Amino acid sequence: MKIASVVGARPNFVKLAPIHKAIKSFSDHTIIHTGQHYDYTLSKIFFKEFNLPPPDVELEVGSGDPGFQTGEMIKRLEKFFLKSNFEIVLVYGDTNSTFAGAFAASKSGFKVGHIEAGLRSFDRSMPEELNRILTDHASDHLFAPTKTAVQNLQKENVYGEVFYTGDLSVEIIKNAISLASKSSVLDDLILKSKSYMLFTMHRAENTDHKKNMRSVIQAFEVLSQKQIETKIIFPIHPRTVGKLKMMGLYKRLKDCVNVIVIEPLGYIDFIKLMSNAQKVITDSGGIQKESYLLKVPCVTIRNNTEWVETLNDGWNILTGTDTNRIVEAIVDRTFEQNYRPTIKPIFGSGKTSKIIKDALLSIVHNQ
Repeated sequence: MKIASVVGARPNFVKLAPIHKAIKSFSDHTIIHTGQHYDYTLSKIFFKEFNLPPPDVELEVGSGDPGFQTGEMIKRLEKFFLKSNFEIVLVYGDTNSTFAGAFAASKSGFKVGHIEAGLRSFDRSMPEELNRILTDHASDHLFAPTKTAVQNLQKENVYGEVFYTGDLSVEIIKNAISLASKSSVLDDLILKSKSYMLFTMHRAENTDHKKNMRSVIQAFEVLSQKQIETKIIFPIHPRTVGKLKMMGLYKRLKDCVNVIVIEPLGYIDFIKLMSNAQKVITDSGGIQKESYLLKVPCVTIRNNTEWVETLNDGWNILTGTDTNRIVEAIVDRTFEQNYRPTIKPIFGSGKTSKIIKDALLSIVHNQ
């Protein structure tokens, strides 16, 4: 059975790991790396940490504006696909690599399977939202992580077959927590558990807009003025550094006495840092979900989320980039006071990779 996976960005690699482990025994699995993320901390370290084999194909697209980057991926993928033969091509999540993989594979006559299908923020200004919608409608087999995602796909009357699988993150987090016991990141940063908050910001809806970036930095400046001593650890994406410098905001960030800016981390170190944080402040969809699974309260600096289940269960709140709302959410102790030792199984049973494996076997058997 010949299966290809198209990956290219940090979230793709994380989802690839349990799928590769599940299907490698019965398939000839070709891993295609577009090169969307290419430096060590955003790419190679994930293959090392999850014991993934090196990619079979490296397209080396590199950085660029979204349209250019996606177009280059499609051209290079199509060139490879036209001389290949696969029963199914798998794509993951909502990155440019996700859509490029789905489009090129479909145009080349291959069946497409979308892992993490059906998520919707209902905000089409987000590049990720367009990638999700276009990928779902180009896919033949849609593996939905939540029942909400299944409902979204049904409402849109997608062409492909929909499977409810649960979310891969349940088993990924379980494995990562075990590996993170050996991480020295807290000692390296001289941090004690629950003595800090973890911050990430990388989405274009924030980093491409100076007003949004300035509002977030102003929140940290206000915290400094209030003499709130809790440290905020910021593993910063290279693209975010570039945007901040271009907007003349990087020095203001560095001058915030509470904020400790560090290089991007590998997944295991990042999970160690997240699991020991008081709170997480982020614009990442994946981190909202991971913080829920780790029982860490999340402050989401967006006006919407694709992971509505985390809002409904009270572990996540939306602030947008409003300075005052961010400050209030950071200072507010309600999350900690209302701490609950258990979470609901809203992301499935932790057997998602097996469910997808069984579905793939059934799909190919019936072709």
